[in-house]
Amino acid sequence: MPENKKYDFGVNVEEMMAAGVHLGHHVSKLNPKMKQYVSGLRNNSHIIDAEKAAEMLVGALKFVEKLITEQKILLLVGTKIQLKNLVKDIAKDCGLFYVSERWLGGTFTNFKTILKRVNYFKELEEKKAKGELEKYTKKERMKIDKEIERLKNNFEGIKNMEKLPDAIFVVDIKKDSLAVKEARKKGVKTIGIVDTNSDPTSVDYPISASDDSISSVKYILEKVAEVVKKVKK
Repeated sequence: MPENKKYDFGVNVEEMMAAGVHLGHHVSKLNPKMKQYVSGLRNNSHIIDAEKAAEMLVGALKFVEKLITEQKILLLVGTKIQLKNLVKDIAKDCGLFYVSERWLGGTFTNFKTILKRVNYFKELEEKKAKGELEKYTKKERMKIDKEIERLKNNFEGIKNMEKLPDAIFVVDIKKDSLAVKEARKKGVKTIGIVDTNSDPTSVDYPISASDDSISSVKYILEKVAEVVKKVKK
């Protein structure tokens, strides 16, 4: 067990390890660029250096703090099945935009088109709320309701995001690699949880940690939420 140093933002190594932040993937899946963040092996799986993880988390939180202080936009991205509800709940709790169902290709690189689809979604929702869909047949209304639900899955978390964000926080940079790629192409800063099978150099602010463990991701996202809410007070 590493010495439990004091870190900014209340980051605590013992708590991180209790949350499973240090549990990496099987040795066969190691990305060579993650070697410097690995401290050992357990049952043929790599152990992530928890102190380095804590330092990287603090670095990312400092950036988040600066971002929110400057009233810039942060988008939370996490579409992995076991994590998407957590991502959605935390984003809503601290007032961040989010993508939790799936990343649509072109969300950043073809933002004008995405914006048109979002506006169409908002128009349909408004018409339904005002009862303007009652003039249609039951079959037509069912079809429109399905369309609203589909659009909601795609755009609910970004429906009020009128411009590209200044940064994105990606909870699994391998699963949502397209989001990272589009962000970098458009000059959007990237923060990401980087497990032992991923490339830490692919994001601006990597956090070496397990992206499979719900408790690991929860610990990190709750720290992000704490910073966001404190600045917004």
